[in-house]
Amino acid sequence: MNLDYSSEVVAILALDGAGERLMPLVMERCSSETARERLRTASSARLFAGARAPEAALSGLYVYFSCFDEAHTIAQDIATPEGSYWHAIVHRQEPDAGNAAYWFRRVGAHPIFPALACAAGQDGPWDPLAFIEMCEQARHRPGSDLEARARAIQRTEWQLLFDYCARPAEPNRPAT
Repeated sequence: MNLDYSSEVVAILALDGAGERLMPLVMERCSSETARERLRTASSARLFAGARAPEAALSGLYVYFSCFDEAHTIAQDIATPEGSYWHAIVHRQEPDAGNAAYWFRRVGAHPIFPALACAAGQDGPWDPLAFIEMCEQARHRPGSDLEARARAIQRTEWQLLFDYCARPAEPNRPAT
C-alpha cells in the first residue's frame, strides 16, 4: 500500500498494520482502541484535506480497525456510491449478506472494480455479490485456504476503495 496520505492518517494506520492488516471476515471488536479514540477526535476535513470523499475515507478507516458502529454510522449518512460501498462492506462483515447485497446494488459499477477483479485474478468483471457469497462460505471454514484468499481480497478491496476516497480526484486518472 502506498502511504502518501497525511502524516496523521499514516500514524493512525500504523497503529495496526499500516494499511496491510488482514481484517477478519466478521467484525467482532475494534482492533485498536487508540485508533478509535484518535479517529473520534479527528475531523475528516483535516485528515483528508482535498480528498475526493473525506467522510467516506473516515468510514473506511473505521472499517479498517473493525469499529463496526462508527463505520456504519458514518457510511449510512453518505449518499454516494462510496458511502454505499462502505455501508455494504460493513454489512458483509456484520455478517448480513442480504443487507450487504442491497448496498452493493446501490453502488453500481464502481471505478475500483476493474483493478479489484485484476488483483483477485478474475478474467471477467468484479462481482461484489459473488464475493459476499465467497466470504459467507469462508467464514464457516476458519483457517482454510478459502478464508485466507477471501481476507486477502478483502484487504485489497479496502486498499483500493480507501485510496480512491482519500486521494484528490484527478482528471483522467483510472482507479489503481
